[in-house]
Amino acid sequence: MSITKTRQKLLEVARSLFAHRGLEATTMNDIAAASGRGRRTLYTYFRNKEEIYYAVIKEELERLSDKMGVVMTLEAEPEEKIFSLIYAHLDTIREAVARNGTLRAEFFRNIWMVEKVRKAFDEEEHRLLVQLLQEGVDQGRFHIENVGLMADIMHYSVKGLEVLVKGMINRELNVNMEEAEQPSQ
Repeated sequence: MSITKTRQKLLEVARSLFAHRGLEATTMNDIAAASGRGRRTLYTYFRNKEEIYYAVIKEELERLSDKMGVVMTLEAEPEEKIFSLIYAHLDTIREAVARNGTLRAEFFRNIWMVEKVRKAFDEEEHRLLVQLLQEGVDQGRFHIENVGLMADIMHYSVKGLEVLVKGMINRELNVNMEEAEQPSQ
């Protein structure tokens, strides 16, 4: 198996274990055993569990970044691109939360770890918002005095909406789990 495929397999296994058991309850031994690889192989790619966790988060952010890149190539007016960018962001967060199960709780418990990994993504998203807002100003579609400030407001508003989306998904998942646990009559 190639280096890239081995690393990817380790990340997929770790994501699954983190999603089902949580970060704290998952060990490097668990990841090695579940992947069918030895601990030596695991430690060749990752120094510790936190490094794997960062890599999992980074992959989720790369998915989001890819979707935002697609939005930026659309032939559309700036306001349409902004709405599409926001929808792509929130849809991707919804998908990530649903895909990662228990990991969703870890995002809140380890918010500083997540924010550390997320910093470069946030800067890129802000840059895209500035670009779209400035495009709208240049075309006379928007009347904004401070494009940077407006991009900040939009960016932090979308980040705030993430919490709402995560909460809605968590409630939905909890209701589904409760229904599954009830004995059928």
